[in-house]
Amino acid sequence: MKIGFTGIDLPEGKTKYKDENLISLEMKDKPKKVSPFFAEFTRDEFVQSDVIVIHESKILDLLILDMEKIEARLARSTDDEEKALMTKCLENLENEIPLCDVEFNEEEEKILNAIAPCSFKPVVKIGDNVDANTIITLALEKADYMFFYTSGSKESHAWLVKKGSDIITCAAKIHNDLARGFIKGDVVGFEDYMKCHNFNDCKSKGLVRLVDRDYIVQPGEIIEIRFNV
Repeated sequence: MKIGFTGIDLPEGKTKYKDENLISLEMKDKPKKVSPFFAEFTRDEFVQSDVIVIHESKILDLLILDMEKIEARLARSTDDEEKALMTKCLENLENEIPLCDVEFNEEEEKILNAIAPCSFKPVVKIGDNVDANTIITLALEKADYMFFYTSGSKESHAWLVKKGSDIITCAAKIHNDLARGFIKGDVVGFEDYMKCHNFNDCKSKGLVRLVDRDYIVQPGEIIEIRFNV
């Protein structure tokens, strides 16, 4: 995940997220390898970022860029529906409301995705003295992301996906072969997993659910994929 920021004192580059769940898994499973999540901070970069984090005092610096783009689009638009949408956007921007916080219908979202105003991306406004880990947490929440995990003696790994992702999407995140040859998924909640010796122990205690390809993975779950390629 790329996090563009402005008006904040942060180091640029990749920063390891302090994931308390992954730390707990590492302490429990004592794996040979640990794969945490890293966020990438980029100063004054909005276009290529997944999330924008901005000091509350600098919010207009971002919104003015969008106002200029929307005004230009409105000036050359000949479509009444698009004109209404552009006007709606301008009204919110002038009230210092990022477009990510405005409700749009599906057709409006399609138009805005094509125009790509900066504040249509998830925007996090923060005050002073907020550390990098907290900023990453806020960015993940704003962008509607979550972690699921794979863990055992070989490796404990945090995987980042959108909330509401099905198990096929999660399997593909681990490896394309797992999604391509998916048969079933074994899923256990984080708290239940922490009470057991390992994944097989969870199974023997009846804590693991066997799920099909349409299962929606929940935040923090530990999963194993049954597959055949």
